[in-house]
Amino acid sequence: MKIHETITGLRSALKDAGRVVLVPTMGNLHDGHIALMREAHKYGDTVLVSIFVNRLQFRPGEDFEKYPRTFTADCERLVAAGVDHLFCPVESEMYPTPQRYYVEPPAELINILEGEFRPGHFRGVATVVQKLFNIAQPQVAVFGKKDYQQMLVLSNMAHDLALPIEIIAADTVRAEDGLALSSRNGFLSPQERPEAPRLHRLLEGMRNAILAGERDLAQLERAAMAELQAHGWKPDYIAVRKQSNLQRPSTDDASLVALGAARLGATRLIDNLEI
Repeated sequence: MKIHETITGLRSALKDAGRVVLVPTMGNLHDGHIALMREAHKYGDTVLVSIFVNRLQFRPGEDFEKYPRTFTADCERLVAAGVDHLFCPVESEMYPTPQRYYVEPPAELINILEGEFRPGHFRGVATVVQKLFNIAQPQVAVFGKKDYQQMLVLSNMAHDLALPIEIIAADTVRAEDGLALSSRNGFLSPQERPEAPRLHRLLEGMRNAILAGERDLAQLERAAMAELQAHGWKPDYIAVRKQSNLQRPSTDDASLVALGAARLGATRLIDNLEI
């Protein structure tokens, strides 16, 4: 695996790389990330991974400074996964001057769900991903469905801006007990870890109820919120939305997704299940 810290070095290395598949990450890699890279091998000649903790998507008081940096261990995992190139710029390489131009996704998509609780987050994500697209000029990019709203924002961005990039949405990878793999799982205490899969079980129960014919979605959402609260969680939202745009569905809409975000102790977990 070749490691690149500069934009010019990466571009030079990719000149004869054939069909490039990009997997953007912020590092602290786990099995969910590695699954994305294995998926990436199906779609091109060269797999490129980026590791960059993007300040633009963190609000003041969020965990930018304490976000785990595990570069040596990450590199070992990337080599084992057969990654061809790693782009790991320092902040001054990505933002040599303060960023003044931003990608502004539509308000109806980014001011709901995650965006309601993390204002500005998706603007920061879309901006850095667009910048990575410009730098690497891949033909394919792979994102995980675990961050469902993010995946939709980026897929729509590529479509609306006519980017010559195929966006692949890869399924969420889970632990045996159903917990969606996430870098933030490492913040869970030994007492919290067995409780953490409850969010997934509640979403699974909502999905099963809807597939069985339940149409009172608001009641399903309220019941799930109440159960989380009863077990010591602090939920931000539990919602059933349309897969296509994350707006509230009508009674006859198909292709739904159940989404949730909640704090367990100091750790904020998110998850979703397509219906």
